[in-house]
Amino acid sequence: MALFSQPSQHGLQALLWKSRVFWPVSRCNQLFAVPFGISKRDKISSFSFMTSSSTALPVDPQGTDACPSKKRSEGDYEEEKGWDEDTQEIHEGNVRFSSSGGTLKKQLMNHTVSRHKFATVQPPTRPLCAEEWNRLRESFQSPETFEEVMFNSMVRYNSPIDVAKSLLTHVAKSNGDIGYNLLVKYLALCVQQGKTSEIRDVYDIMKIRFKILESGAYNLLIRGLGNSDQWRMALTLLEEVKKVTVPSRSNYESCIKAAGRHQEMALACELYHEMLAKDLVPTLDVLQALFDYSRGVRDPVLQKEMFGVLLYLRENQIYPHKTFMRSIKLWFESIPGEKWIGHLTNIKDSGQCPVCNHQLEDSELTEEEYNNLREKIIRDVIHGTDTFRKTSPQEFEAFQTFVENRLPFDIVIDGLNISHIMPRKVQCENLFEAVNCLAKDYSRLLVLGRKHMLTNSFNWKREVMKEMQNKADFFFAENISEDDAFLLYATLRSGKHCKFVTRDFLRDHKACLSDSVTRHLFRKWQRGHQIVFFPSAGGKHINFLPACSYDCVVQTTGDTWHIPYKDTFEEKYSYQIPRKWLCLQQKYRTT
Repeated sequence: MALFSQPSQHGLQALLWKSRVFWPVSRCNQLFAVPFGISKRDKISSFSFMTSSSTALPVDPQGTDACPSKKRSEGDYEEEKGWDEDTQEIHEGNVRFSSSGGTLKKQLMNHTVSRHKFATVQPPTRPLCAEEWNRLRESFQSPETFEEVMFNSMVRYNSPIDVAKSLLTHVAKSNGDIGYNLLVKYLALCVQQGKTSEIRDVYDIMKIRFKILESGAYNLLIRGLGNSDQWRMALTLLEEVKKVTVPSRSNYESCIKAAGRHQEMALACELYHEMLAKDLVPTLDVLQALFDYSRGVRDPVLQKEMFGVLLYLRENQIYPHKTFMRSIKLWFESIPGEKWIGHLTNIKDSGQCPVCNHQLEDSELTEEEYNNLREKIIRDVIHGTDTFRKTSPQEFEAFQTFVENRLPFDIVIDGLNISHIMPRKVQCENLFEAVNCLAKDYSRLLVLGRKHMLTNSFNWKREVMKEMQNKADFFFAENISEDDAFLLYATLRSGKHCKFVTRDFLRDHKACLSDSVTRHLFRKWQRGHQIVFFPSAGGKHINFLPACSYDCVVQTTGDTWHIPYKDTFEEKYSYQIPRKWLCLQQKYRTT
């Protein structure tokens, strides 16, 4: 009984060895089975052990190498979420059943079991003995999923490691085996609590059982070891991942932070560049960490690297949040041998900084830049993408004729987009207010609408529509049509002066452009021509933020830096038009 009552006195490996789980590899292959309906008595030589995301490959008794046949898609490179998000409840409305009676009954039973997996139970506060775990299991509504549900709850409630270890030991003695998914959930708890020795124990066990682990286990191991004094092991694991697939953003960022935390900034920067080379987009969190760990370091090479991070923000139109911005300010002010002073400010409408009087870059494109951009957008975005999946060539041709006969417009409005700005108001009234407001500043208005707006319904009153059509030109597309291509075409054909109104950030269309120079010009043109709108505080009126006359990106003259950053308001409504700036001036520099 002492084995269960005092699990903290034993390492996990020792406990599992005594339970006949931590055996030689060949024996493990016979015993090891995840609890997905596969009996521990079934003799199998090779199969994949499933977790929430992908597979772990068991060691082949013959020594044959095993590796995934496919690389992950780009979408899989997003930062991994916690266990709670990986075990979301299955909603009945999303489950489809076969029409056959026997199959339907079986599927209903399986669905019921699946739902029980995501139930919650209150885990015990102390390690339990075998009899106590058995009583809990027998009282559970779905005993076959008890261990999985219990471990999910332990992670959620951050239970003591000793409690989790006592359950693992009980499972090992009862079944002669511990399923892969239970080991990974135990690992998640260890990582959550920073238990380095336990993390090493789980890794050693998995390393003996498997040649290759699935991505979820690697993410946890790299994160857990990266936050410990054995952080260099995380680098070793990163190299293991590289042998079979592209490491995730989370993998790289854990290693970058670990290197920075131990003042290995050259290594951190090397991993950062390697991450960019693999087209992984760094989070603001890891970029901020680079500035935090570089603070006060006298190193010209490192300083150049940090300037490079700021230029990365510029090229990709990324805006720091307030906390990140403060880290940048503190880094500049800590550079040895230099005197930088930072001030938070609001740039004037003219584009002049009130702190240093520097004039920011103009957002207007040259005539040559504009003509090149217009040509490439029409070719690559409008005619070169899937525009005609949501409209027809005949409809778009009719729209082109409509526009050419009425050029030029001063402003193009996404009517359907703006009609939903205040849900409590009738949609035509939202659009009516917007048209009236914009008509005060612009003579020629084009509103892109939908044919259902002409049906004289509760949301679209005929008399209101007629009154708006006296103030603006309307083009009514089919209800299923995608209007972004219409909006871009009409705006660009009207000339450099024409603005457009939408809350759409047009990210997909930027991605369709063929080269980085053109994408940069598109973003610059967008920043200078897109008018963003949002409801007033009381929700009764629509407010418009005019397009900026200056370019809202990181800018530098060498002895000054101007960095736009987001506050809560702009982060929600207008990410590309921040009004808050950090002005940094270099007062002197010693040689």
